[in-house]
Amino acid sequence: MKKVTLLAILATAAFSANATAQTAATETTNAKAKLIKVMTLTNVGDGLNFGTAVLTDGTAGTVTISTAAVRSYTGSAAAAALTGGATQAPTVASYTVTGTPNETYAVSLPTTPVTLTSTTAATASGTQTTMEITDFKASFDAGLTDKTTSTLSSVGGDSFVVGGLLTIKPLQIPGVYTGTYNVTINYN
Repeated sequence: MKKVTLLAILATAAFSANATAQTAATETTNAKAKLIKVMTLTNVGDGLNFGTAVLTDGTAGTVTISTAAVRSYTGSAAAAALTGGATQAPTVASYTVTGTPNETYAVSLPTTPVTLTSTTAATASGTQTTMEITDFKASFDAGLTDKTTSTLSSVGGDSFVVGGLLTIKPLQIPGVYTGTYNVTINYN
């Protein structure tokens, strides 16, 4: 009887061990991480400058600086002769970018109008002392193609330029206008 009981205990233990082994499973899984460098954005010039324009009359107009650094006019705005110290040459805003080599990134430009304010006080009722920049564009290939995404080089660098559209209001006062805007970059 002792033999039968011992065999029954051993058989139960053997089946219990098998039952546990059959319900457990193990899988080896890969784990990984990707580290990227912090991106830097540097404005390498004096920013976006629409230059000196001549107001031909008191009506509205526009000055556009394309990403190819070409300036065009509509309405009351016209090109000014670039002579003397009172004139300013037009320039696109130029930026350099650094980050993780071969990574793609996007540029975010203002989507709402950016206000430029006159540094001269209004002298007559109804005159305008602010202008707005809209229709910002970016280019990574010297103005050949306007786009807002690019890929960092094999050493982690890139550059781009920004242009835009300046709207001159009716009765805009002459003078220098200034303002600021934000450009943001981020990995895709």
